Amino acid sequence: MKKKVLVEGMSCEHCVRHVKMALSELGGVNNVDVNLASKTAIIESSNDVSDGSIKLAVEGAGYE
Repeated sequence: MKKKVLVEGMSCEHCVRHVKMALSELGGVNNVDVNLASKTAIIESSNDVSDGSIKLAVEGAGYE
């Protein structure tokens, strides 16, 4: 399953790494691709990861 989410507040590659790490720690997530230019994260998972979980992970990393 793939989900694409908008991530606001990233300004550098350090931010990208924080978001990627936070999303990678969610249960069932196999791969995360975070793009600074498009302000998006594509999450590939083996099961359905809830939008609420994704939002909490992104906010926990300090982004919107």
